[in-house]
Amino acid sequence: MTGTIAALVKRAVEVLQDIPVNDPVKEARLLVSHATGLRPDRLTLELREEASPEQAEALEALLKRRQSREPVSHILGKRAFYNHEFIVTANTLDPRPETEILVSLALGIRFSKVLDMGTGTGAIILSVLAESPTAKGVATDLSPAALKVAEQNARALELSDRLTLLQSDWYSAIDGTFDLIVSNPPYIALDEMPSLAPELSFEPRMALTDEADGLTAYRKIAAGAPEHLNAGGWLMVEIGWQQGPEVAALFEDAGLISVAIKPDLDGRDRVVIGQKV
Repeated sequence: MTGTIAALVKRAVEVLQDIPVNDPVKEARLLVSHATGLRPDRLTLELREEASPEQAEALEALLKRRQSREPVSHILGKRAFYNHEFIVTANTLDPRPETEILVSLALGIRFSKVLDMGTGTGAIILSVLAESPTAKGVATDLSPAALKVAEQNARALELSDRLTLLQSDWYSAIDGTFDLIVSNPPYIALDEMPSLAPELSFEPRMALTDEADGLTAYRKIAAGAPEHLNAGGWLMVEIGWQQGPEVAALFEDAGLISVAIKPDLDGRDRVVIGQKV
């Protein structure tokens, strides 16, 4: 006899605790849900429904992938972000909770046209457009594979008619001006890469690091912002928690005003904003 669904949850928790992961119970429920087809909120240790051999086998295969430190989002093929679920693959950066502050800040201003550079899954711009029914957007990425994922997510959220996707190296393919520019660029310095969590090795390297000091993208984004912003328009970028002063200085050097460093919910510097005069 295979045992109960509750036993599968217990098994998953034990394996995940040995890895270890930050929240083994949450991850266990997600993986057991994926293996069994049951909703995560039904998966408690008191659930006595019998598990099938196929469900147990499916769970073991998922746990083996997680033991290799493959991210849960890649295993599930999706990630919850802001108010929606987004398709995630190994071709995109995994949207993270701390990035939601960038979406919240963007939604705090008025805009009708927004540009997102280095869009990946499209999570940032699609979250913004979903809350702004009259706005239109342009999203770029250097990776054709990432753009395909963003296109899938746009279709799933029925936002394709308000989003243009372009392959571009920052501003290289961009015409026109915008009320808002957002970006979560690669900001990890090359010398920081060896110390990253093993899960990050499953994400595209070009979305993580500039292979230099972590500021290359910000220099390009800040320098090109005045040319691509409407008067009164805003530039908002996610940063590494120690990069605030350096990125703020780049904004000021580009002539932006009202430059400010904004924290995430954990109190760490997370976003730099600036406005065109």
